[in-house]
Amino acid sequence: MLKNIDPLLNPELLFALASMGHGDELAIVDVNFPAVTFARKLVRIDGATAPQVLEAVLTLFPLDDFVGNPATVMQAPGGSDQIPEPVRDFQMLLDRSENKKVNITMLDRFAFYERAQAAFAVVATGERRLCGNILLKKGVIRPA
Repeated sequence: MLKNIDPLLNPELLFALASMGHGDELAIVDVNFPAVTFARKLVRIDGATAPQVLEAVLTLFPLDDFVGNPATVMQAPGGSDQIPEPVRDFQMLLDRSENKKVNITMLDRFAFYERAQAAFAVVATGERRLCGNILLKKGVIRPA
């Protein structure tokens, strides 16, 4: 047991986050995502939604501020301009975590799959809403 660490951040996920370097990507995905097929390293957190996992991860994870868009999401089927509900949740959590508007890139399903396949780790959640998938690019922690 550790103090002040979100209980969703299990030992396997904590190890993955700590092992990542600057520019590595983390995918947080929904139940429909083919996580076992694409993951180089798979972490399962089946009892939580993707936004709940994102919120926990953001308590420890520095977003890359060397790039314009440190987060990438899967766009709605058919390339619709509609913003999926999980993506709206992601935007709110990212903005709150960074205390500013965070730019998010949208990719079609297959381009997102390709990026997720190259990610350092894939976190499979219990998110049941469609398009509940996000990639985060890890940043740096600067000296005090």
